[in-house]
Amino acid sequence: MKRVLMILLTIVLAFAMLAGCSKDTATETPEPAPAETPAEGEEEADAEEETVETVKLGLGVVNSIKRSKEYSNQDDKETLALGQVDTVMAAVVFDQDGKVVSVKIDNAQTKVNFDKDMKVTSDKAADIKTKAEKKDEYGMRKASGIQKEWFEQIEALETWMVGKTVEEIKAMKVKEVDENHKHVPDVPELTSSVTITIESYVEAVEKAYSNTIEVEGFDKLGLGHNVSIAKSKDYSVDANGKETLPVAQVDTVMAATAFDKDGKVVGTLIDNAQIKVNFDAEGKLTSDKTAELKTKAEKKDEYGMKKASGIQKEWYEQMNELQNWMIGKTVDEIKAMKVKEVDERHKHVPDVPELTSLVTITIESYIAAVEEAYNTAR
Repeated sequence: MKRVLMILLTIVLAFAMLAGCSKDTATETPEPAPAETPAEGEEEADAEEETVETVKLGLGVVNSIKRSKEYSNQDDKETLALGQVDTVMAAVVFDQDGKVVSVKIDNAQTKVNFDKDMKVTSDKAADIKTKAEKKDEYGMRKASGIQKEWFEQIEALETWMVGKTVEEIKAMKVKEVDENHKHVPDVPELTSSVTITIESYVEAVEKAYSNTIEVEGFDKLGLGHNVSIAKSKDYSVDANGKETLPVAQVDTVMAATAFDKDGKVVGTLIDNAQIKVNFDAEGKLTSDKTAELKTKAEKKDEYGMKKASGIQKEWYEQMNELQNWMIGKTVDEIKAMKVKEVDERHKHVPDVPELTSLVTITIESYIAAVEEAYNTAR
């Protein structure tokens, strides 16, 4: 009897164990179904869209011929005629609040010398450097009370401007040191690093702010230039008695260019300050030294190219087309543009379908300025 009971008990226990195993299996948490992959082109609902910051690129230019001199010979003291053009240029990037993000300032102080017969004695084919390009060659360090060159002082001023609006920059406290230095910084951050007079540099930055284009993908800012006095003229009289009066002509091409991380142009502003200092046969100045001197872009229709243009477009209109064509291209791609020679004065005219009906000016100096902007960008 006991044997039968033991067998029955064993059977009951076996069934109980089987039931327990079955229950455990049934209550296991099933593996989650794999997440659905979004369809191609769709984004996750909570994914943040990538935004590209938009900034403003500006170019400001201030020209002056105030330091030009006419010929004179009084009391046995001879002063030879001099045509001097000072072209201050500022390439500036502003944020959407109008604050300076990056700035580069330079000054092309270009001199055309004449002898007593009003013949040009300056080398018309010379490579003319700006103050920033001259660096220590400019020679300010020896005369500087703080032992700093011009390029070092302008870099300190540029650094001070970053993060400020034009109004804040214009509100800088200044002091008069002498007749030639009436606007020297008088703020603690600059008194030991800047002793040059800054009015024209501030004016150029202000003009840059009023002359901007919007750009996206900005990484570095460059300022390039190309200066020439090749079109200056001697005084002369031909066989028929026709006079050619002396003129000091300075052509300063400049390019404020913004580049992305890949070195592609995201925006550029190119201009040309074609400034003439006129003299009569005796070397007396006939140009107004106090006149406002505009660049080609500032002159707009006043420049007068439209009448002579086969495509009926002014200089500034043609330049806008060239600037737009450059966007998205590297300097090497821009330099590789196919060009054609039209005549002796137009040897590098665009010969690509996108520009043949829009740009008929010769462009070699403009491309050279953009290339220099790239080489000096920061």
